Amino acid sequence: MPRPNIVFIMADDMGYGDFGRFNNGLTESPALDQLSTDGLCLTQHYSASCVCTPARASLLTGRYPHRTGAIEMRSTRGLDRLALREVTVADAFKRGGYTTGLVGKWHTGVYGAEYHPNRRGFDEFIGFRGGGMNYYDWLIERNGQYQRPTGQYLTDLLTDEAVEFLRRHRQAPFFLSVHYNAPHTPLEAPDADIARFIDPARFTRGVSMVYAMIRCMDRGLARIRAELLRLGLAENTLLLFTSDNGPAMYGAGDDCMARFNCNFAGGKGSVYEGGIRVPMLLHWPAAGMTGGRTVAEFAHFTDWLPTLCAAAQVAPPANVRLDGQNLLPVLRDGKSQENPRRFWQWNRYSPVGDCNAAMRDGDWKLVRPIIAKAMWTAPEEMALDRDWEMHPEHFVDILRTPEPPRQLPPAPPPELYNIAADPEEKNNLAPAHPDRVHRMLQNLETWFEDVEADRRSAPRTA
Repeated sequence: MPRPNIVFIMADDMGYGDFGRFNNGLTESPALDQLSTDGLCLTQHYSASCVCTPARASLLTGRYPHRTGAIEMRSTRGLDRLALREVTVADAFKRGGYTTGLVGKWHTGVYGAEYHPNRRGFDEFIGFRGGGMNYYDWLIERNGQYQRPTGQYLTDLLTDEAVEFLRRHRQAPFFLSVHYNAPHTPLEAPDADIARFIDPARFTRGVSMVYAMIRCMDRGLARIRAELLRLGLAENTLLLFTSDNGPAMYGAGDDCMARFNCNFAGGKGSVYEGGIRVPMLLHWPAAGMTGGRTVAEFAHFTDWLPTLCAAAQVAPPANVRLDGQNLLPVLRDGKSQENPRRFWQWNRYSPVGDCNAAMRDGDWKLVRPIIAKAMWTAPEEMALDRDWEMHPEHFVDILRTPEPPRQLPPAPPPELYNIAADPEEKNNLAPAHPDRVHRMLQNLETWFEDVEADRRSAPRTA
């Protein structure tokens, strides 16, 4: 069988409950529903982080985000920078003879030429490097050349670019990442899509806008699939769709985005299931990945680099410690596998190991709850991030001053859940299982020390 093309589509802040398959018609996502019916649906699939930058870094490298140095969204401090020593999945595919492209959001190194997508394995980059972008008054670039708004809605523009990439490279094996920014804020959508969801009795304006943005993105998926079919590429293309993390539940009053998420606890920014558990839909007819099969085996963002390399017969990065495993035997042959322990941790600025951390060991999950003061960001730095992303001509250098000081209180006690019996994390079993809590705490602390040692050995600034 010839080597497959790869098309990896990722939404931004799209939760489990935003997929039509799981929400009883709250959203309109016929293309996603069809992909689920045509292909496979991984229901125990986890992002590597509850927020954007670390999740994307892990997806690119097959390694826990701490190891890569891309730990936070604060571009002005370089905390989003994927260390220059890291080898990306695009690097691997490019070396393996594939044409590589990224359409959409980057956010693993906004500032500095060394961190540009074209320097990290992508032959073509059409999109934006920051964490967010306006949908009408946008600023994107094509391989370093900026393009000003044309009046087109950004999601539609990104779809157009993905389709054009397929047309240009139909004769050669390609690896295409399509990273939509929908339904990430700002909340903007075409009027016709908004009109489908304006119902004050059911949704806030914020939720209506989120669902409208998803509807438009769903049309983009349909167009990409239709083009693959028209070009005769659908049979031997591995097509994947997921989200970077769980849903943003922010906002107040009518702008509140809190919505149905299959009753999972938490959302974006939290290591409870609602923040890290996201479906993965995939379809590869030539390899038998069809038929609407549900895959309940545990899967994690770090698994995709070794899996995609194996699927394409591309050599994975050499002399690099990968944290993921090849899922092909599970996806293609339905074989069970031993689930490895998996770990998560995230807070603002430098990592705090006993804040917002978790580990899975089989059905058991240990959670270190949030320490509120570790989640604080200096408002002026957040404003700088937004200004510099929208006006890169203002950029001179990242902030190199010390991080703002923090006086952190003692960490809350750990929590323990059995995810198989209690996926909504309602029943804290820590008091009943002190020995298990102790063992898992030791495992979590050992992991944190290991990945932090990697992070500290890879400077994030150039």
